[in-house]
Amino acid sequence: MPNTTTGHDHPTGRWRHFFRHYLEMIAAMLVGMAVFGALVRGALVLVGLEFPADRPELTLLEMSFDMTAGMTLWMRYRGHGWPATLEMAASMIVPALVLLPFLWLDMLTGDTAMLLEHVLMLPLMLLVMLRRREEYGAPAHA
Repeated sequence: MPNTTTGHDHPTGRWRHFFRHYLEMIAAMLVGMAVFGALVRGALVLVGLEFPADRPELTLLEMSFDMTAGMTLWMRYRGHGWPATLEMAASMIVPALVLLPFLWLDMLTGDTAMLLEHVLMLPLMLLVMLRRREEYGAPAHA
């Protein structure tokens, strides 16, 4: 007889899926950052340009886009609807947008803004997931 205390319908099983999903999304962010970052920089090279090192706000926005693109693709692959996907995308883009004025006013360096973006993004993602914990705690659809 199967052990039903650790099945998908048991709270322990749902939380296990929840945290597994969180780790999957972090992995999707990293892959997105690597793949889309390489594509952006490669496309710039092809047209004879390079990424402007003196514009940290562009780096911040590009990194947010790259991570969000990876996350969006993964969430859609896993069967999430657009509302949940767009909420997650916002949790990743909003920190960068909030930090832009601090960069423009020279209150933050580019490296500090990038660090803060990640420090803010990860708990915001978790909050978005908690808002829809039934969806994120369910077994993967794909």
